[in-house]
Amino acid sequence: MFRRTFWFTAGAAAGVWATAKVNRKLKQLTPESLAAQAANKAVETGHRLKDFALDVRAGMLQREAELDEALGLAAPVEPDRELPEPRRRTALGPAARPAPHSFSKMPTSSYNRNEDH
Repeated sequence: MFRRTFWFTAGAAAGVWATAKVNRKLKQLTPESLAAQAANKAVETGHRLKDFALDVRAGMLQREAELDEALGLAAPVEPDRELPEPRRRTALGPAARPAPHSFSKMPTSSYNRNEDH
């Protein structure tokens, strides 16, 4: 008799556990829940992309500073030294125009691509 009571209780507990698990899964698969999960994933992905972009920008600025230092571009400009005068474009003579194309020399054929050959 004790065995039957044990197995009855174990079966009832397993049934309650399975029912609760199935109900939880069904709630996760409702359209509202799926939409909320997708929105959460999109926001999380956006934050990750923003963090990645900030890391790339910081690395880029650091590398640019290293290159400026290595090339001597970070040195301050001397105030007594002036920039050279801008170059002026020299006037080129009259622009040579190419010879006009003659379309009259093109072969004339009565090609019809819809024609059966």
